[in-house]
Amino acid sequence: MTIRKQNAGGAGQVNVQTLLNENPFSGYQYLIFALCFLIVLLDGFDTASIGYIAPSLVKEWGVSRPALAPVLSAALFGLAFGALSAGPLADRLGRKRLLIGAVLVFGVACLASSYAADLTQLSLLRFFTGLGLGAAMPNAVTLMSEYCPDRKRSTLTNAMFCGFPLGAAMGGFLAAWLIPSFGWRSVLLLGGIAPLLLAVVMLALLPESVRFMVHTGHSIAQLRAVLRRIAGASVDQVSAFYLTENRPQESGAGGLATVLSRPYRLGTLMLWLAYFMGLVIFYALINWMPLLFKDAGMDPKTATLISALFPLGGFGAILFGWLMDRWNPNRIIAIGFALTGLAIWGIGQASGQIGALVVLVLVAGTLMNTSQSSLPALAAAFYPTSGRATGVGTMLGIGRFGGIAGSFLIAELSARHMDFAGVFTVIAIPGLIAALALVIKQLGEPERS
Repeated sequence: MTIRKQNAGGAGQVNVQTLLNENPFSGYQYLIFALCFLIVLLDGFDTASIGYIAPSLVKEWGVSRPALAPVLSAALFGLAFGALSAGPLADRLGRKRLLIGAVLVFGVACLASSYAADLTQLSLLRFFTGLGLGAAMPNAVTLMSEYCPDRKRSTLTNAMFCGFPLGAAMGGFLAAWLIPSFGWRSVLLLGGIAPLLLAVVMLALLPESVRFMVHTGHSIAQLRAVLRRIAGASVDQVSAFYLTENRPQESGAGGLATVLSRPYRLGTLMLWLAYFMGLVIFYALINWMPLLFKDAGMDPKTATLISALFPLGGFGAILFGWLMDRWNPNRIIAIGFALTGLAIWGIGQASGQIGALVVLVLVAGTLMNTSQSSLPALAAAFYPTSGRATGVGTMLGIGRFGGIAGSFLIAELSARHMDFAGVFTVIAIPGLIAALALVIKQLGEPERS
């Protein structure tokens, strides 16, 4: 396809985003999508795996459930610090380098976790696993969004992010099969080997973000080499590529300075709050739901299988992405979080009713994961190139502390002997808070539909 030359850039000069918008989504972009999807899928698998092996740890090591709180939350501390540090580094050094390094770190650490001898060793290794996981997620989201045409950005980014709940759900189904046959260590062994294989493929096939390359002044030859695989030989006619931003940016500002600057400050704080509350829900349930259901009278295998339905519902994010590309994204995600709170409250009212629990867990998981998985796409569209990885990374990093809070929240409620219905009523409240945060973001800094 020919390239429409931009008068604003001068003769023979082309806006990179216009090129992405005007050409069909190429096989090369689908390759980038597939690699980012696999990164996020393995991120979800490794993040959720500790919750699925928790009952086996209790049995084999003879520890109490409250004693599991540190090992369940260790990766979340790593996730938080990984995301907070990797965003600014990626805005300075590039998305590809950070992604490959992050995948190697969480692969090696998860593999080592399978040989842990006690809770202390496992907690330490889960922290290092979390560092890699936390660094991988925001950069995968950022890289994917920067190869998307404007009209499909939310749809494609959300579709890629579906890998996370799918990976978490796969962890449940694989754990139900692996643990009885090979023991709980086999789950961590698989979670370590797969990322190491993926890192080799990424090194050979994954490109740097083309928007980042323009922003940091890469050579015309480097840009042509990537863009030729999207727009064909017509890029050889271009004398220079340039980049325009749809979002305001202070001159010379980048990274955290952009994210916390006046045009973005309120939106940033509300994105942090929404993501924090969403992960309170997610990690409270992904880590503790099997044990909560077991305490309610289910056998361990049934409890694990029903719990695995909760992250499986993340495929609704594709629908939300499509809606976000057409209507107001803040309002759409806010509605999703409000309905999430209602569905989770319903789970608490269905104790002992297997059929109702299956339906409610799947519905709650679909709503919750759809809403949560849509927030990175919302953040990626909210920030300019110079601060995009930092914006997405800080949201994910701050949000991880919500996951830590969620893990300890259930431990505290269990210690207080709160009943099944009461636990799920408490977990529903963060969904309403997340919805309110997005309403405030829209009122303070309106997004265009």
